[in-house]
Amino acid sequence: MTVMTSWDLFDDLRAAQDELLRANSPYGQRFTPAGHFVHQFGTGQGAQAWAPPVDITERKDAYLVSVELPGVGTEDLEITFQDGLLTIQGERLAAHDPAAEKIHRSERRYGAFRRSITLPSHVMADAIEASAQDGVLQILVPKAKEAHAKRIPVRPATGKAAVAAKAAKAAKNGA
Repeated sequence: MTVMTSWDLFDDLRAAQDELLRANSPYGQRFTPAGHFVHQFGTGQGAQAWAPPVDITERKDAYLVSVELPGVGTEDLEITFQDGLLTIQGERLAAHDPAAEKIHRSERRYGAFRRSITLPSHVMADAIEASAQDGVLQILVPKAKEAHAKRIPVRPATGKAAVAAKAAKAAKNGA
């Protein structure tokens, strides 16, 4: 009688991921007896800090800061701009009660967060706008008028400057 066992590539990948997490587990993470990663909830020493991912792009007229914040309501956000520092802070609350449910795997981060971004001094602080849609916060930071690029035409030199330029060119060429 031949005994067949099935092999699942994803089981091996999950086991490898769990082993890496276990080897590199920072304070505030724990594993179940089965080896599954579980985030400890709360605000005490077991709580883990997290920072949402941010993209910063520049247009001719403004900077655009995009922040991924799924599950964070606009009432849980505070955005400030002071001395060239744009600060985004808030809190994402846990979706479940860890005391009432058996958690097998929890990889999302919860709790308070804070991101600070240094922006150039040539922005219009009074015109900064923020909006949120589909879990993405977008902050538009308009540039001040003097920050816009100004094209400076170059004209040929005349008079003494032209003579001095020709003499310098001739000396360089050995004439």
